Amino acid sequence: MMQAIVLSPKPVIAAVQGVATAAGCQLVASCDLAVASEAAGFATPGVDIGLFCSTPMVALSRNVPRKHAMHMLLTGEPVSARRAQELGLVNSVVTPGTERDAAIALADCIAKKSAHTVKIGKNAFYRQLEMPLAEAYRYAAQVMTENMLARDAEEGINAFIEKRDPTWEDR
Repeated sequence: MMQAIVLSPKPVIAAVQGVATAAGCQLVASCDLAVASEAAGFATPGVDIGLFCSTPMVALSRNVPRKHAMHMLLTGEPVSARRAQELGLVNSVVTPGTERDAAIALADCIAKKSAHTVKIGKNAFYRQLEMPLAEAYRYAAQVMTENMLARDAEEGINAFIEKRDPTWEDR
């Protein structure tokens, strides 16, 4: 499921209401974006029971700086929503009870963009992360060239020049 989130052509947004531990923390880290309630918390406490959170480690280590990920994994200590935002595990922290609405507002903002462009960008984002720097730039330049040939790029540029909202065709 975690890989399916990354491979999905559409962005996946987590709305975290309470405590997300182990696989729950992994799920949040696997999502493209995350909104958390001030009451939310995050932990990888497997080490406390003699079971290192090795699968949550994969997503966590790709979203949180190395030293902080190791601290979470080696201590099992919980992290507050505010600290999770500082670490990059969540994008925003909101008043309890509004996390779902905030996630939907974020989704609505993205839904107004070209679905074709969002798909291209999400795929390119994850692919380039695994490449050496020079290869990532070559790949990104290729993606940019292909994206520029898309109908939605033409429409978006024309709409910008003509100072109007674009009409996306998602191609």
